[in-house]
Amino acid sequence: MIDHECATRTLRERLFKELLTNFFPEFIELFFPDVSAYWERDSVEFLPQEVFTDVTEGERKIVDLVVRASFRNQDALFVIHTEHQSYAQTDFNQRMFTYFARLHEIYALPVYPIVIYSHDSPQTPEPDTYRIEFPGWTVLEFNYRVIQLNRLPWQDFVNQPNPVASALMSKMRMDNQERPTVKLMSLQLLTTLGLNPAQVQLISGFIDTYLKLNDEEKAVFEAQLASIEPRQEEQVMEIVTSWMQEGIERGLQQGRREEALSLIIRLLNRRFSALTPRLQEHIQSLSVAELEDLGEALLDFSAIADLEAWLGDR
Repeated sequence: MIDHECATRTLRERLFKELLTNFFPEFIELFFPDVSAYWERDSVEFLPQEVFTDVTEGERKIVDLVVRASFRNQDALFVIHTEHQSYAQTDFNQRMFTYFARLHEIYALPVYPIVIYSHDSPQTPEPDTYRIEFPGWTVLEFNYRVIQLNRLPWQDFVNQPNPVASALMSKMRMDNQERPTVKLMSLQLLTTLGLNPAQVQLISGFIDTYLKLNDEEKAVFEAQLASIEPRQEEQVMEIVTSWMQEGIERGLQQGRREEALSLIIRLLNRRFSALTPRLQEHIQSLSVAELEDLGEALLDFSAIADLEAWLGDR
């Protein structure tokens, strides 16, 4: 269980880092328009990850993301340090100050510190300050910017033409019954952004990882999908189909035949309405290798006759 939780956390840390690395200017523009007003957007330079040793805990800490940028119309630079936290942690504000001090020492530049929290609970506000105080005297007050996704209403971002908004809506505050709607709205926004296939895959994978729907929610999602404008429905369906295709391949590779079989039948039912019992029975009798072939071939089927002809050769 611990290994599984660790692997899940590692995957999600990687997804956040990929998102911010690929769309860092868009991230800043979405959450910090004040910075957008004074930085030179095209000057962004990703710096090497810094590794610090925590003297108190004896652990090695790796700073998530460090970027150097230029002030607009100035011969001056500054650093933006961004940390992603997937859980609330006591004394994290002290760690942010330690990072700030060491980065300032290394680069001798102003440092703009940011934390993005992605945990589901608690929803109480996370600290954005670290202080060292004596009675009647404040020695230090260190401030940093906090984006706490579970306190941001997704509705405020649904009309933002920004790929980071499309991705992060999946981690924002929502009621349980809104989950299928948020997933669909995130994908609808994604289809309007004019991104290349690799960028679409990155963001859609992020959305699907963080908004896994149960069977009841999938039914609601599919009903809502069927009610949107046909051209956009087709674009969203391309994304959903790619997820299912990946699920088929993953299921077969990991020996989960029934899971892959279920996905294949769902895809075929989507394309050709309800399959006849005879066709379903034929598909269920296929070997693992034949299911793998069918999973690839079905994307080229345009009519039920194509499926019947394919099965007729087996």
